[in-house]
Amino acid sequence: MDNYSYFDHRILDNEIEGLEDNKKYYQDEIRKDKENIRQLKDPYQIEKYAREKYYMKKDSEDIYIIEFEGDTVKKN
Repeated sequence: MDNYSYFDHRILDNEIEGLEDNKKYYQDEIRKDKENIRQLKDPYQIEKYAREKYYMKKDSEDIYIIEFEGDTVKKN
């Protein structure tokens, strides 16, 4: 057997497949992030994001957070 045996090729092929899967995942994430950045250029979308993510509100508003059973992690 030399350095280019079948087993070595199988190992390298598996590594290549794993790396290609990672590449596809990260390309999808980059695409999603670019879309989010594009949307956040609109002031209405910035406000919506701040309200949903950080529970920000206007001075004249109240926020009610409704949690459903099974949504949160139970503490022991």
